[in-house]
Amino acid sequence: MGATYALGRFVITPLARVIYRPRIEGTSNVPMDGPVIFASNHLSFIDSIAIPVAAPRPVHFLAKSTYFDGTGVKGWLSREFFTAIGAIPVKRGAGQAALDALDQQRMLLEAGKAVALYPEGTRSLDGRLYKGRTGVAFLALETGAPVVPVGLIGTDEVMPVGAKVPAINKRITVKFGEPLDLSHHGANSGRARRLATDDIMAAIHALSGQELANAYNEVPAHSPIERIKQVLPHERR
Repeated sequence: MGATYALGRFVITPLARVIYRPRIEGTSNVPMDGPVIFASNHLSFIDSIAIPVAAPRPVHFLAKSTYFDGTGVKGWLSREFFTAIGAIPVKRGAGQAALDALDQQRMLLEAGKAVALYPEGTRSLDGRLYKGRTGVAFLALETGAPVVPVGLIGTDEVMPVGAKVPAINKRITVKFGEPLDLSHHGANSGRARRLATDDIMAAIHALSGQELANAYNEVPAHSPIERIKQVLPHERR
């Protein structure tokens, strides 16, 4: 992160708080040192800005590597902006790409950092809260890091899907819940991850108050093989 992140946190955080006047609740629930996982609902692109702005400590999250790969002035601005808000580039995808992303997050946690993740996997297009995938629980059980549930309210009104710039006449609410210790679920097994994930999603739901979808937020399948994979039972990490 270095100087760019330090400068970004110094400039962007107070500026965003002045412009958007976010309602922030529960900052006393956030451990101020050591590893911590922020697990949040996901409604808008600006969620990854809202959490670092509201959190009382630096937060890192993974972002598409394409935001860092551009050329020219536009590419430089994109790279500097995402670095300034704590983003770390990662190649999106399944298989090895997903494992690499988990490994990056694990290393951040082992270094005592805070990371933000979205258990739903992708943004909710209808405002409902979808079932959580087990990657967050995997990291919590693997590293022992506490999970702070986060409820975001109104970010989809500030910047709906498809919007190019955020509205400035809307306010958002960011709620930090009490840290969850998931170690009582035992070893990092499939069953433990599923139960821990359900605990995390229940805590997020209590904060956000969203309608429950009772389904996974699946990316639309583009081939028959992808459609078959989606209906087969498997652990969604």
